[in-house]
Amino acid sequence: SDIIFHPWKKEENGNQTRVILYTITLTNPLAPKTATVTETQTMYKASQESECYVIDAEVLTHDVPYHDYFYTINRYTLTRVARNKSRLRVSTELRYRKQPWGLVKSFIEKNFWSGLEDYFRHLESELTKTESTYLAEVHRQSPKEKVSKQSAVRRRKRAHTHLRVPHLEEVLSPVTTPTDEEVAHRIKHVAGSTQTRHIPEESPSGFHLQSVSKLLLVISFVLVLLVILNMMLFYKLWMLEYTTQTLTAWQGLRLQERLPQSQTEWAQLLESQQKYHDSELQKWREIIKSSVMLLDQMKDSLINLQNGIGSRDFGSDPEEKRKRFH
Repeated sequence: SDIIFHPWKKEENGNQTRVILYTITLTNPLAPKTATVTETQTMYKASQESECYVIDAEVLTHDVPYHDYFYTINRYTLTRVARNKSRLRVSTELRYRKQPWGLVKSFIEKNFWSGLEDYFRHLESELTKTESTYLAEVHRQSPKEKVSKQSAVRRRKRAHTHLRVPHLEEVLSPVTTPTDEEVAHRIKHVAGSTQTRHIPEESPSGFHLQSVSKLLLVISFVLVLLVILNMMLFYKLWMLEYTTQTLTAWQGLRLQERLPQSQTEWAQLLESQQKYHDSELQKWREIIKSSVMLLDQMKDSLINLQNGIGSRDFGSDPEEKRKRFH
């Protein structure tokens, strides 16, 4: 909607350019409902009237996410193949003004191709409607009008095909200028028709994006696992602190509830504490006694080691004396 056509302007190199402004409707939930588009069309000088037209369209879509990172180049090649039949071939390319990082690049390309398919599907339906309307008008014409129209067409001077072949070789290459083998792989000709269909091929960049997406998936899974483990650890620490505080409060309440009320109870409490103190003291005595015994054993072992070393030194003295005497 809101289409504005600027007039064609001829450039110094012989090509013609014009600018078209319009508004498109978007269905992507991450984008606004509508967006403004600036399309700059360039018709090459090799185009021949009523024979062949080659037009490049540079499309800039505003008001969409990351719109300043990329733009689109569409090449429309319209060629006459019969008196009432033409062949339209469209090739397209996504170009970047500045290089985005991996995740943003995959997001841009995914939405770019989905939007492009919708756009050309709509163009195909509109061309089909136009063709049906034209055929209906031809069938409604009287026989005399058909004969007069055919004779007028025959009298019209057609451009020589050999004049436009050298010019077409300059501009009929796709936007990305691949080799003939790559074009043959990318374009599948439908038998008995002038339509073509684009077949996406697997490329190293696609494989790289797939590997990057798998790596991001693994990293995301590891991060989620670490978050879950941290939450579990935090929960266990919180439960431990809560249990400690509860136990301390319960013991305090227990002591407050069982305070002695008479001299007999105080005597029993002191007696129990004395017994507890005596048992702990006995344990410490046993521990110290066992430590002393271990130290004595270590002392005996060191003494035996010293005696053994001394006897070895004594046994080696006569030999040294003999050597000195000789």
